[in-house]
Amino acid sequence: MLEINNLHVRVTDDEGAEKPILNGVDLSVPAGQVHAIMGPNGSGKSTLAHVLTGREGYEITGGSARFLGGDLAAMAPEERAAKGLFLSFQYPVEIPGVPILTFLKEALNAQRKARGEADMAAPEFMKLVREKAAQLNISTEMLRRPVNVGFSGGEKKRLEILQALVLSPRFLILDETDSGLDIDALKVVADGVNALRGPERGMLVITHYQRLLDHIAPDRVHVMAAGRIAASGGPELARELEAEGYDRFTKDAA
Repeated sequence: MLEINNLHVRVTDDEGAEKPILNGVDLSVPAGQVHAIMGPNGSGKSTLAHVLTGREGYEITGGSARFLGGDLAAMAPEERAAKGLFLSFQYPVEIPGVPILTFLKEALNAQRKARGEADMAAPEFMKLVREKAAQLNISTEMLRRPVNVGFSGGEKKRLEILQALVLSPRFLILDETDSGLDIDALKVVADGVNALRGPERGMLVITHYQRLLDHIAPDRVHVMAAGRIAASGGPELARELEAEGYDRFTKDAA
């Protein structure tokens, strides 16, 4: 489903200097599986998420990233979204003046239009949103508020999972979804993510900590260090990292 081969990426800083960030990433995530990427700050985890979803400012200098057989580098961000790629941001942005319901309806119908489908009728849309919002303890009052304006960290993350439940993407990239969540909010968000698991959908969960993976059990865990995958294993690898830290991987990468 997602195939990354020897991917190299660099950025150019404000002074014009080029800096390599990804240094040969190899990763394969089949449909129906959840893979987790763990690693220290600066290892390239969020960069990988941004490159896959088409954020500006990153230059692919080698290798490839393919999704459902298509070359991601050849697709605009909106094409990737219409194809079914979804990113949950580490720091969701506020959109003043745009109610959540309006945002969700426009996003859903934009993707349907890109796929050659008709807009979803208003009654069907409202039924869908209310059903999915109830799974995440999101009230009708909250749905009327501007996107993320005045929201707590937990509310922002629940809203992002609501977006995923409504849009029903083929592949989710969750970039530190557990950031800023207390225990109760973490479980609500994890339950929403688990509701999206299925044989036709893949997920890539980016996190620092084992605690999220206690609720979202991954099929595979990968350790990223110095811009590449330094090790891969089963769920037990996450528990080893929690106990031992990343030192042995960062030293080997150095």
